Amino acid sequence: MTGSELDRAQETRAALEAGQLTPWAFRQSLTYVRPYKRDVWLDLALGLEPPPPDGPNLPRGCVPYLPCAIEVLLRAVDLVELRPEDTFVDVGSGVGRALAATHLLTGARVVGLEIQPELAQRSRELLERLGVANFEVVQGDSVELVERIPDAAVLLLYCPFAFDKLNRFLDRLEHRARGAELRLCCVDLPPISRSWLERIEGATEELTIYRSTLHRSSVAGR
Repeated sequence: MTGSELDRAQETRAALEAGQLTPWAFRQSLTYVRPYKRDVWLDLALGLEPPPPDGPNLPRGCVPYLPCAIEVLLRAVDLVELRPEDTFVDVGSGVGRALAATHLLTGARVVGLEIQPELAQRSRELLERLGVANFEVVQGDSVELVERIPDAAVLLLYCPFAFDKLNRFLDRLEHRARGAELRLCCVDLPPISRSWLERIEGATEELTIYRSTLHRSSVAGR
C-alpha cells in the first residue's frame, strides 16, 4: 500500500471510532484505494487483528471462517439497493468484518449468526468499538437460528456450510419467506434451484443474488 493509502486508513479508523464518518464518506474513502488493496485497507481502517484459529469443536458440515472480499460486498449492497431501513444478515459472520463494512457503507441494521463463540464475541466487540447501535450477533448453529432472521432481510451466504446443511437451512428459510421478501447474496456457492427463489440480474462469477417470491402468493390470496 502507498503511504497515502496507509494514512487514509488511519484517518478513517479515527473518524469511525469517533462516530464522525457518514456512509457516503466511508465509501469515498474506500473507493480512493486501489481495488486490489481494498481488503488490506479495510482491515486497517477497522482495526482488525488476524482472526483466531477455528475452534476444535467446529461442527461437521460447517466451514471455517473466511472473510468475504470487500469488492463482492460492494457489488452485493449495490445490486440489492441496501438502505438504512433494511436489515443485513451475515450467515456465518465470523469476526464481524462484513457486518461492520455493510453497516458503514449503507447505515443498515446488521445481524450476525455465528456458531463459534470466540468469533461471535469478536463481532460484538468490533461493532461496539465502531459505535454501531443497531446490531445483533447471535451465537449458535444458523440452521437452528432461522427464526431469528428478521422479515424482509438481505442475507449474505459466503460458503457457510456444506451442501447438505445448506439444503436444510434453505428448507427452514422457505417458511420465513412466506411473510416478506428475502434477498440472498450467495458468494462462491453453486446455483440454487428452488421454486420460491428467482435470480436477480447482475450476477458475477463469484456472486449470485436471489429474491424470494412466496410472499407474493400470500398477498394475492388475501
